[in-house]
Amino acid sequence: MARHRAIVIGIWAVFVLALVQESKPVSWEEWWTYDGISGPAFWGLINPEWSLCNKGRRQSPVNLEPGRLLFDPNLQALHLDKHKVGGVLTNTGHSVVFTVDNDTRQPVNISGGPLSYRYQFHEIHLHYGLYDNVGSEHTVDGYSFPAEIQIFGFNSHLYNNFSDALHRAQGIVAVSLLLQIGDLSNPEVRLFTEHLDKITYGGQSIDIKRIGVRELLPDTMHYMTYDGSTTMPACHETTTWIILNKPIYITKQQLRSLRELKQGDKRHPKAPLGNNFRPPQPLHHRPVRTNIDFNIEGPKNCPTMNRDIYYKANSWK
Repeated sequence: MARHRAIVIGIWAVFVLALVQESKPVSWEEWWTYDGISGPAFWGLINPEWSLCNKGRRQSPVNLEPGRLLFDPNLQALHLDKHKVGGVLTNTGHSVVFTVDNDTRQPVNISGGPLSYRYQFHEIHLHYGLYDNVGSEHTVDGYSFPAEIQIFGFNSHLYNNFSDALHRAQGIVAVSLLLQIGDLSNPEVRLFTEHLDKITYGGQSIDIKRIGVRELLPDTMHYMTYDGSTTMPACHETTTWIILNKPIYITKQQLRSLRELKQGDKRHPKAPLGNNFRPPQPLHHRPVRTNIDFNIEGPKNCPTMNRDIYYKANSWK
């Protein structure tokens, strides 16, 4: 208890010092990080409204384990609309985020899979490591990928917008794409990485006119799904996660460009933006379901068997 009190006092002391040094208000949203005493282990202590980050029992990401996947014959094929949308690509200081234009006349809808409702695409988050052996938030049998793209949508049947749905039951869907290094990248990933020199510093953004969210997805109908949370404060436990059972590709050069991004602005660039991933959280007996029928598909299509071969060689169906 004394150690916990000392940690909280230390956090508050550093935060007050930051307020004094900056001589301007600093919001909680700006202050959390992915390391140190403002990192993931302390999110729930920094701000009482983020207590789920430390006390929640349906937190994300998780490690996907071979022996714990549960085949569910009722899972449907996942569907994303094919048309392209425009939006803004931003270095938020925490991640690279693409947010769709608010005035999009024809939204991209996400449906099917484990979803009982229709969800409307809202934004994409990119997590990546400063080295090739880390970067993804979800892991497969303990194996980390160099990057992960997360496609977020909100339940447009029940809620008016993303902010509203974030706090509400079955409010959010997150489609996770694990990235592996290859000689050629996914074409839609290139739309992001070719603009990175315009968003080197935190707070910088650039318009992207047309991107096909559906075209980010790998050529597979197989996925894993579980009930979880957002992976950044306030860690709301309102998210249905869908992790596709095949990687997409990013080149070494694209990763190098990502690793040049900074957390801070031009005057105070601070640390690199990379390593912006939350570690896997306990499952607490939650089922992780899959639409892969091992009796029919055979072990070669299991995402967790011979994972290095299948993720790296892209030899799945």
